Amino acid sequence: MRRLSAPMNLLYYPLLVAVNRQLGKNNTGVVMLTTGNQLRAARGLVAMDQMKLAQLANVSANTVRAMEGKGASTLTSGLDTIRAVQAALEAAGVEFLNHGRPGVRLRDPAPSQS
Repeated sequence: MRRLSAPMNLLYYPLLVAVNRQLGKNNTGVVMLTTGNQLRAARGLVAMDQMKLAQLANVSANTVRAMEGKGASTLTSGLDTIRAVQAALEAAGVEFLNHGRPGVRLRDPAPSQS
């Protein structure tokens, strides 16, 4: 899996997360995974267990478990880890929402070309 480079100094990441929580977007305008509860809900929508998510995101199951353990608190994992987990869930059909508070839903299926 390709490593994603951090777009900013990770020292400022906690501040960015706090601002993103208000805006619901990262610095590229993309809605981001922000809380452990949001992660747990996303997994539930696609009936994916922690081990499968860890394999798809190329992280350890303990990492996924720790991220979910944050509950309603902001995730403090590295940006690459959060993006990898989010990408795996998005590939499974999850859409992340942050309209004032974190949420998830299943992505609308693509319209059929008939």
